[in-house]
Amino acid sequence: MAKSKKKDKPVILITNDDGIAAPGIRNLVDSVKDLGKIVVVAPDKPQSGMGHAITIGVPLRLHPVALFEGVEAWQCSGTPVDCVKLAVDKVLRRKPDLCLSGINHGSNHSINVIYSGTMSAAVEAAIESIPSVGFSLLDYSVEADFTGAKKYARLIVELLLKNSFDKHLVLNVNIPAVPEELIAGMKVCRQAYAKYEEDFMQRIDPSGRQYYWLTGKFVNFDKGKDTDVWALEHNYVSVVPVQFDLTNYVLKSKLEKTWKL
Repeated sequence: MAKSKKKDKPVILITNDDGIAAPGIRNLVDSVKDLGKIVVVAPDKPQSGMGHAITIGVPLRLHPVALFEGVEAWQCSGTPVDCVKLAVDKVLRRKPDLCLSGINHGSNHSINVIYSGTMSAAVEAAIESIPSVGFSLLDYSVEADFTGAKKYARLIVELLLKNSFDKHLVLNVNIPAVPEELIAGMKVCRQAYAKYEEDFMQRIDPSGRQYYWLTGKFVNFDKGKDTDVWALEHNYVSVVPVQFDLTNYVLKSKLEKTWKL
């Protein structure tokens, strides 16, 4: 009887928006490095808040780096979305089985998903038919404890690798900033209706010129107990399935019936 062909290890692309030297991506690599062939392509500097921006009109640079022991890694001069595009087109020999983005320093719950470079990288992968997950820890400190985040990142990756999911799957995963033993578990949630009430502080620079500094306060308008904000406030890891199809199907149906065009 012929021997069965050994199954290739899954290929896992890892990126982020905090930059390739950030503690978050190092912890993400460490949490899953034995689950497949890991390839890192990440920005060479912080790119937080870049959303789905891509680089047009200036050259993109891509260089190999030795930052993760035993792991192929590249730093890119562009945005998180640029990193995914270059990884798929120039670095990988085939499409990866999974794309992971993060672990971000700070939350990407509720409206943050729109602005997030972390989540935009994950969404870009899904557009390329690569199931993806964006991970964020609700702690902005470079000294953040990633113990709980690593545990749940690994658990989610294991679940995705063991089960068949749609190739356009995107998960937005946020982890509360509490000790691992205080995390209550995971909850699959919807995105809360919340936003920042923004204020631009007007200041004067040393040359006497006027400039503005963005500040604001996060306000949650959603009192539902099935939201990501509620889950995180109660020490759950929130898991929100998101999509890049922005069509409002309810409104579409209504307009088709009421607008006589």
